[in-house]
Amino acid sequence: MFQLHERLAADTYKLGESRLCDILLMNDSTWPWIILVPRVSGIREIYQLASEQQQQLLAESSVLSEGMMDLFAGDKMNVAALGNMVPQLHLHHIVRYQGDPAWPGPVWGKQPPVPYTEEQLASVKAKLQPLLEQLA
Repeated sequence: MFQLHERLAADTYKLGESRLCDILLMNDSTWPWIILVPRVSGIREIYQLASEQQQQLLAESSVLSEGMMDLFAGDKMNVAALGNMVPQLHLHHIVRYQGDPAWPGPVWGKQPPVPYTEEQLASVKAKLQPLLEQLA
């Protein structure tokens, strides 16, 4: 049975579900940062998914990436499945801007997370709603 890793549960807000994945917002307002987590137990790597699931993950990731770039007008979309700290397969989608606090390097470990305020969270959820409906 699928269960979200406790670290992901602690660091994110659940925005919804797609056909394959839980859709999570990283609680760091520095960057628009969404994580897709396939609801498949025991999977650590993309190649462990069934072929149809791999294709579905790519399709969902592509829709999410394009939508986030449109909504947040970024300079670059970073997509990564690292799993060094959290072994459960999850795919980060981070909109990057030239001149952001970590540019051009990776965002991990650059600075402590800046949690969303209630107002910021409500605003970003409203902004993302049409995209989340596309993914549902």
